[in-house]
Amino acid sequence: MSDTGDTPVTVVLVLEDRAELVVGRVAAGRADLWVVDALARLRLAAGRCGWELALRDVSAELRGLLELVGLSGVLGLEPRREAELGEQLVADEVMEGDDAAV
Repeated sequence: MSDTGDTPVTVVLVLEDRAELVVGRVAAGRADLWVVDALARLRLAAGRCGWELALRDVSAELRGLLELVGLSGVLGLEPRREAELGEQLVADEVMEGDDAAV
């Protein structure tokens, strides 16, 4: 499968101890239930060998499908990255209701 610099690509890894083996890549436009089925079967096969399956850089489309069918936790999906909210207020920086700082 060719990489098109703009298309997000999910990397499929098999993990054994500290070794990581890339076994495939899934383009974002290819995310469908056939891909989910193939990943579930690969997870079963890897588990029978004592290995783990991990998915990196998962596209939003594939993540949504895996969450929909309940396999996001089973397939070693990386946790969803939370957007940073910037600096959070510390207790001494919180404004009181009667502070009129304009």
